[in-house]
Amino acid sequence: MNNFSQILFDIHEGIATITLNRPDIRNAISGLEMICEIEEACIAVNKSSDARVLIITGVDPAFSSGGNIKDISERKGIFHGTPAQVMENYKQTVHRIPLAIYGVKIPTIAAVNGPAIGAGCDLSLMCDIRFASCKAKFAESFINLGLISGDGGSWFLPKVVGLARACELTFTGDVIDSKKALEIGLVNYVTKHEDLMTETMALARKTALKSVTALKMAKHLMRSGQEDSLTFHLDQAASYQAICHFTDDHHKAMADLRNKTK
Repeated sequence: MNNFSQILFDIHEGIATITLNRPDIRNAISGLEMICEIEEACIAVNKSSDARVLIITGVDPAFSSGGNIKDISERKGIFHGTPAQVMENYKQTVHRIPLAIYGVKIPTIAAVNGPAIGAGCDLSLMCDIRFASCKAKFAESFINLGLISGDGGSWFLPKVVGLARACELTFTGDVIDSKKALEIGLVNYVTKHEDLMTETMALARKTALKSVTALKMAKHLMRSGQEDSLTFHLDQAASYQAICHFTDDHHKAMADLRNKTK
């Protein structure tokens, strides 16, 4: 669709796909061009009237190695400058990724095809659901470089695996395989490597058949419900439900139910 050089982007039959396309640097995501393209694709998804679910994956052999280690070691790019400048660089660049992906209104699925390390692990955590190839590996590895997660991983990870597990992964920087990731709830499913996109697309297609209005509202309610009081949440749920009752999708679903059609 768009003329991207760092990612592949497509919307087909209700399913949008962002594929990180820099296998030469193991899909590192700290370059400004990569950041801008991910952000632009997410904006396009939100503007699209066709997209109902978004898949994020990478070109083999890696999902994403996170930050570009060469740039970090040489203090180049966004890692260049004084402490104050580096802080501002993160705000102006890296932070655009979690804000863009978390801001996608439709359901998001990470199809983790290989190592997801550091910011790459965090990228998968920004999605609502995670499929992992048996070749996938995960690590909150920042501590091994004397760093912390600068892209929101310390906010996302406890929400996915719980605080105690998040602390363990963060404090040790250990690499875990897909089997362990499934065991601790970091991923929803593990597949054979060659079946990863087939299995991910199956869930995406099932989701894409649902009411896009209800999908967006359900996602927003589950997100906001993590922070809101029950009273506020119920008020919001009532207002959303009232809107859903008057959508064409609801009327068609009820008619199909009465007529016993799928």
